[in-house]
Amino acid sequence: MRLQGKTAIVTGAGSGFGAGIARKFAAEGARVMVADINAAAAESVAAELGGIAQTVDVASADSVSAMAKAAMAAFGTPDILVNNAGITHLPQPLEDVDEAAFDRVLAVNAKSVYLTARALVPEMKRAGRGSIINVASTAGISPRPRLSWYNASKGWMITATRAMAVELAPFGVRVNALAPVAGETPLLSSFMGEDTPEMRAKFLATIPIGRFSQPEDMGNAACFLASDEASMLTGVVLNVDGGRCI
Repeated sequence: MRLQGKTAIVTGAGSGFGAGIARKFAAEGARVMVADINAAAAESVAAELGGIAQTVDVASADSVSAMAKAAMAAFGTPDILVNNAGITHLPQPLEDVDEAAFDRVLAVNAKSVYLTARALVPEMKRAGRGSIINVASTAGISPRPRLSWYNASKGWMITATRAMAVELAPFGVRVNALAPVAGETPLLSSFMGEDTPEMRAKFLATIPIGRFSQPEDMGNAACFLASDEASMLTGVVLNVDGGRCI
C-alpha cells in the first residue's frame, strides 16, 4: 500500500498504459480519477477501481480546467498527476505528415502538459507537495524513422519534465518521466503502420528483453516514481523499454 491515502489524476486512463497505471495506483491504496476522452472507457475503468471517471480532452484548456476543478471538488489538491494521454501520426516520410496531424500530435502530447500544469501546479505549490509523471517514449531518446513529429513531441516532453523539475523542486513538487517502448496498447498498430506477425517481429528484434512494454510494467514504474520511496528523484527519465535504448 505504497500510495495509501494519496490521490491521483491519470489522463488517458481508459485503456492501455493509463489503465495499467490507474489499476496499480488503486491497488496500492490511491484514490484515482480516471480521465479519458472516451467517456465510456473512463467510466468502465473507474467503476472497476472504485475511482472517479472524468471525460477530458487534454488538448482543450476548458476541458482540462473542468477536470482540475472536478478533482479538487472530489478530493482536494491531487498528490499525483500522470500526463499519459498521447497520440501519434502514422509512419510516413516527415514531409508527408499533413498539418492537421502535426497540430493534433503536438496539442495532445505537448500542449497537454502545459495545460495540466497551468491548472494544477498552483495548487500543488500551495500544498507544498506533489508528484507529476509525464509519459514520454523511447522515441524521444532514440527516434525511429518515419515517426519524426511524434518523436519530436516526446523529446519535448522529456525536456519539459527536466525544466519543470528544476523550477518546482523548491516547492516540494517532483516531476519525472517514463519512456516506454512500444507496448500492447491501442496505439501499437499506428506505430507499426500495420499489425502483422512480420511487423511485430521486426519491432521485437530491437528490444533486447524480447517483448513489448505492458500496462503492468508502466503501472509498476509509475507507482515507484509517485511513491515516497522516490522522494529524492526528480527530473529523471526512467526507461521502461527492455533495453531498447542501450
